[in-house]
Amino acid sequence: MSEYILEMQNITKEFPGVTALSNVTFKVKKGEIHALVGENGAGKSTLMNVLSGIYPFGSYTGDIIYRGNDCRFKNIRDSEAAGIAIIHQELALSPFMTIAENIFMGNERAKNKVINWDETNKEAVALMKKVGLNERYNTLIKNIGVGKQQLVEIAKALSKNCELLILDEPTAALNDEDSNHLLELLKTLNREHGLTCIMISHKLHEVIKIANSITVLRDGKTIETLDNTEPVSEGRIIKGMVGRELTDRFPKHTPNIGEVGFEIRDWVVHDPLNEERVVINNVNMYFRKGEIVGLAGLMGAGRTELAMSVFGKAYGKRISGTLVKDGKEITLNNIGQAIDNGIAYVTEDRKTAGLVHIQDIKTNITLANLKAITKGFVVNEDEEMIVGKDYRARFDIKSSSVFQKAGNLSGGNQQKVVLSKWIFAAPDVLILDEPTRGIDVGAKYEIYKIILELADSGKCVIMISSELPEILGITDRLYIINEGRVVGEMQTSEANQEDIMSIIIRSSAGR
Repeated sequence: MSEYILEMQNITKEFPGVTALSNVTFKVKKGEIHALVGENGAGKSTLMNVLSGIYPFGSYTGDIIYRGNDCRFKNIRDSEAAGIAIIHQELALSPFMTIAENIFMGNERAKNKVINWDETNKEAVALMKKVGLNERYNTLIKNIGVGKQQLVEIAKALSKNCELLILDEPTAALNDEDSNHLLELLKTLNREHGLTCIMISHKLHEVIKIANSITVLRDGKTIETLDNTEPVSEGRIIKGMVGRELTDRFPKHTPNIGEVGFEIRDWVVHDPLNEERVVINNVNMYFRKGEIVGLAGLMGAGRTELAMSVFGKAYGKRISGTLVKDGKEITLNNIGQAIDNGIAYVTEDRKTAGLVHIQDIKTNITLANLKAITKGFVVNEDEEMIVGKDYRARFDIKSSSVFQKAGNLSGGNQQKVVLSKWIFAAPDVLILDEPTRGIDVGAKYEIYKIILELADSGKCVIMISSELPEILGITDRLYIINEGRVVGEMQTSEANQEDIMSIIIRSSAGR
């Protein structure tokens, strides 16, 4: 019997105008954790969508051999029946249903179409214990964090007697603690229960930590499979991903910092769901033209809440304090006023709030500044085309044309469209919230160059990132935020990860 539980042979998948996969071969040994890596657009998610039946048999060419059988999955139910489960980066959970209900959603414990709730809850508790989820089975999904929601998804997969689990960027939205917990769980399920895993991830240090084998895709082709028994280096993986050595993760840059362009004074924000709770507590900050300022802190520290509350009160209630731009106090009561005053906010959630997926690239790019291409109430389509082509070329947005739908782009190219949209709005202050989340190292480098160009043009750039190496590698100065307060400020050249974490821990202990 073959040592491989899965063999995908000569898989080719085409979309209009683009070949996403070209004769890809991918083999996974039974009982291993196999990482699938590559740049955005390399074909990783497409390959897994072929495997799981999301792209059904007949929409691609090639063969899928699973447990020795030739498989022709017509839909995701077929692959699940065979023992294959996929967990996407955007979790498929219902926030207003309980943990137990979500675990068995679509796989209900029922007889004669009547759900047996005792059996459902009993089995849910057993599965929750198996994945280390210490919550009550009747807790609503909306009341637990993203890390615990990932555990619910894994429990959901195990409830279907899954033997091969596919995880697409499972730690992209998690903090370090939740990420480590999830990785340890996968190793336990692999070691004690024989679960075979395929993990797509851009976090190469996690790949090296957990994977037995690593397959690299580039431009829709299989480049190589590396044995990680003796851990390979990040540099070795990156060379396969981008086709060259990438010696510097961050572009070299000499800042040209000018006068103060934007200030936040005595800023207080209350929770919109519980107005007695203070989320942002008396924050004071200043930002200079040509300077990139980082906001460092743990997930839940209040960085996004601060950014959104400043951006036209997009978040929060009972907001008080003062905003000063170019020495003059400004009032931003809504997003329109924020844009008109030269403030832009690039959301951390490009999928939901950053793009209109069913619209094309040029429409998305011009969306935040329609007045620039509008006469009366009519959009000048020729101007829109010129703008779209200009930004597509300027930021090297890989697509068939400016008419390609934003939803069909890779993550890195989607992020370039989001950045293009806000840069076209001609802001003086640009707030970037997790601008490289879920993006590969090559695309990150391109995004960093765009950020540096913006600073060099005299913008005030504010950058939120949960990756401390990124904060330290791209910013000039940083504020450390914890529990809605500024607990530290330092020049990035004088900072390191240990200092930042020490300040956060000390500030929590002193509360």
